[in-house]
Amino acid sequence: MVLNETAFVDKAEKSIHSLIEKSKKDKYGNSIIVTISKIRNLLAMTADIYNEVLISNEKLSSDVNARIDYLRVRFVYECGRDETVKDFVEEAEILNALKEINGSRKNFILFQHYMEALVAFHKYNHKERD
Repeated sequence: MVLNETAFVDKAEKSIHSLIEKSKKDKYGNSIIVTISKIRNLLAMTADIYNEVLISNEKLSSDVNARIDYLRVRFVYECGRDETVKDFVEEAEILNALKEINGSRKNFILFQHYMEALVAFHKYNHKERD
């Protein structure tokens, strides 16, 4: 289970640390992992849905659920385009987290916070190549 009120921050931190440890290194010894801008692009895909979810009832509408399903498709597509995105999505178990939303407003909000935590830990722990 990824979406847990008390554990999603620790899960995000562990995922980023593991991603950095498992990654290939460039000739300067820097980890080659997904860039912060790519993670932010994934986060941005969730932002519109998040804004709608904030004003919804506890049970998400069929329209919002359809948008969440399409979000899974978009994440899979991005995985196919870039191996570092795939490594990130798999390590962070994002597709499983999206399935765990299961029509719940609370779970989608946790998912959004999980994505934000992933961005934060990536920014804090990984030095981007310029």
